[in-house]
Amino acid sequence: MSKRPVVVYGANGFSGRLIAEFLREYNTPFIAAGRSAARVKQVLDHVPGIESADFEIVETAGTLEDLGRIFDGAKVVCNTAGPFIYNGPRVIEAALKAGCHYIDIGGEQAWIREVAENWGEKFRERGLLAAPATAFMCAVSDAAARLCLQSGAIDTLETVTMFKGIPTFGSTQTIFAVIQTDAYYLEQNQYKAWPRASRYDVAIPGYLQTQLALSWGGFPQPVWFKNHPQVANVRSMGGLLDRHIMEGVAATEKLFEDQIRPLPKADREKKLAEMANAVQAGTPPRENPREQRTIEVVVGRGSTDYAQCVVFGTCCYRQTGLLQAFAAHHLVHAAPQKVGFASPAEAFGHREILRVLEEHGLAKVRFTS
Repeated sequence: MSKRPVVVYGANGFSGRLIAEFLREYNTPFIAAGRSAARVKQVLDHVPGIESADFEIVETAGTLEDLGRIFDGAKVVCNTAGPFIYNGPRVIEAALKAGCHYIDIGGEQAWIREVAENWGEKFRERGLLAAPATAFMCAVSDAAARLCLQSGAIDTLETVTMFKGIPTFGSTQTIFAVIQTDAYYLEQNQYKAWPRASRYDVAIPGYLQTQLALSWGGFPQPVWFKNHPQVANVRSMGGLLDRHIMEGVAATEKLFEDQIRPLPKADREKKLAEMANAVQAGTPPRENPREQRTIEVVVGRGSTDYAQCVVFGTCCYRQTGLLQAFAAHHLVHAAPQKVGFASPAEAFGHREILRVLEEHGLAKVRFTS
């Protein structure tokens, strides 16, 4: 069906709108697909300069067959429809059947593990890329980690990703959905389970007070480095630069363990969705760079070597929109650096990712070793 090389699935959402905005800047034609054509149009009408973009709005039922029809003829699928542990499998399957590269904005470790284990080899055999988590909270720290690895005999990585802002409806749904999943860190190249409902105080450069971070499903980094020849240990944490909100999330994790985890799976998922809807049901306003700040801290250690990369940034959702558009534009015109399952930095280059963020004024890198 597609006469355009990129399909943005879930274009009616906050992140879908931002991807469309940056695809317009890259002059990359795209299909904006969603469950409601009217809703997609309403969202895209707010994109500055959208009248000059080459795009088409397509309504889809979201079934495997319908997605395959829409993806047919395209080169890249940008999937924004989370939570990905629920919605990802049929989208990535449709992308593979249509012969498309697949990228998404999810950072759910359970989903990243599923892609690595069930889809990586299938995509590699067809010369296609499967790069979930091409987004803020994942791709930026991935790039920063690769920078640290080049500085010496680093075998241990710790990453913390924090942002100040208002989580979107989709992000809130994901935050609650991953509470029920198992979270792992990497220790001597083996997965180890994070203690459930645990909280961690972390020191963040540029802030006098410590911040409250959670394992939040584990993050993708332990999966990306699982079989890395140099890295043996990875721990990743994150959260919001708002201790009050994080106290609430931590309390919710404790409530889940005590009262909701014993329920049947369907009841657990229903209860979590209801809780997420009660927290955030609307679309947040456009980000303000003076308010919505981000920070990524990556510390690398070896026996005697040390490196630290800090990425000060702003507007986490704009970072995600830019990274998706950058990756899609690249894949339209050139092959990725790695096919099959890959991290964003493996697929597109860590310096390239950091450079594009800096070029758009969304991040600044500080590196010491």
